Amino acid sequence: MDVHGFHHLAIQVRDVEKVTAFYRDVLGFSELKRHHRPDGSLRSIWVEVPCGGFLALEEVAGEPEPGPFRNERPGLFLLAFRIPKAGRAGVVEAFARAGVPLEHETRWTVYVRDPEGNRVALSHHPED
Repeated sequence: MDVHGFHHLAIQVRDVEKVTAFYRDVLGFSELKRHHRPDGSLRSIWVEVPCGGFLALEEVAGEPEPGPFRNERPGLFLLAFRIPKAGRAGVVEAFARAGVPLEHETRWTVYVRDPEGNRVALSHHPED
């Protein structure tokens, strides 16, 4: 195989506008593209992940089922994004300003949930 890197990740969400606002307005990801169904309704929004790739937020009708912080079920566990250690305090402040509660913290990583309960991590591991 000749894999050249990460292309994109798609997650299904009920409220594509609300979840996009989290990744765009709170995390600062640029909105790349909106995709519509043949009837004109919004189907998907893509946001750029810094340093390569994008996150495709795909609308579905079902209700989100956020699991506990630690979960023994197979499947998507979390989305983890790299931050510089020097930027950690700013990340924590930005979450506080946006009303996003911290789910958990370690010495390297800050964990939150997006509006539909998907776990999101911002990490400077292994930088101490």
